[in-house]
Amino acid sequence: MEKKPSIGRVVHYQAYGTPGGEFKSMPRAAIITDVHDVDTGDVSVCVLHPSGIFFNRVSYSEDAQPGTWSWPPLV
Repeated sequence: MEKKPSIGRVVHYQAYGTPGGEFKSMPRAAIITDVHDVDTGDVSVCVLHPSGIFFNRVSYSEDAQPGTWSWPPLV
């Protein structure tokens, strides 16, 4: 992980999608609310989903696996 997570940073949470595939796994905006381990990227996030917000404790994944967070791409 090239950057270190910190409280208040905007990241991507990779949503799971639905088991039947009606909705694909896709990134959602999230804000880091707590950092549990800065070296491994274990954090708590507030996920901003179109149908509401939810809070979750998640791990970092460079390749954006479902249920994890990653840094947004530079555009």
